[in-house]
Amino acid sequence: MQNTDTPDPDTPPAADTAARLTTQSIRSFVLRQGRMSPAQTRAYETLHPRYGLPYAAGALDFKRTFGRSAPVVLEIGFGMGETTARIAAALPRCDFLGLEVHAPGVGALFKLLDEGHLTNVRVIRHDAVEVVRDMIAPGSLAGIHIFFPDPWPKARHHKRRLVQARFVALLATRLAPGGYLHCATDWEEYGQQMLDVLSAEPLLENTAAAFAPRPDYRPLTKFENRGIRLGHRVCDVVFRRNNRVSAESGSDGTTPQGTA
Repeated sequence: MQNTDTPDPDTPPAADTAARLTTQSIRSFVLRQGRMSPAQTRAYETLHPRYGLPYAAGALDFKRTFGRSAPVVLEIGFGMGETTARIAAALPRCDFLGLEVHAPGVGALFKLLDEGHLTNVRVIRHDAVEVVRDMIAPGSLAGIHIFFPDPWPKARHHKRRLVQARFVALLATRLAPGGYLHCATDWEEYGQQMLDVLSAEPLLENTAAAFAPRPDYRPLTKFENRGIRLGHRVCDVVFRRNNRVSAESGSDGTTPQGTA
């Protein structure tokens, strides 16, 4: 039987990673039919033409998508969108592409964007692995945020965790040199896994000795503050893309202020 974990020597590393994710995609979520409030439903239906993008195979032209040339930061799994909206409002010089599979969260973010008159955010409601693989050009991102992904705490479910070596390898190819990957979790064991996985990726370098201090651009949420009061440790892991392998151009590599 052929060993599918052995790379093809004639296939470039980035292409091999993408090909493996095609057949071995990480399923890090369970799609629940969450109940949408009337406000979320109204926002989803009326604001999707303004903020939403369809999933389609083919790299996005960010200049065309956002109507300007600016650093683009990818937000993976933004939940109800509060943090994404706050970061986008604080960093108007950056554009943000948010990925989320749950409709209530998408509707909630649309509502926040409309209320804040924000124009620098677009949203794709689709699986993050497929979007990164099919719609993000290599070397095109200034940054990537993965904040508080599902920790899947049971050992038998760890394979569902989003931050795994294959996906991180793909993410690294999408960063411009100097671009950053920032993961955060309040599940300390998952934080250690994040640190180990990112440390093992040859295209990434840690900005700290181990865990990083929380950058100023990542706001504290009510949920996070409650966890801190209860003694939960929040782990931030911030790595930068190095120049070990040349990336295709597509971003100037500028990162929001506050990264280490």
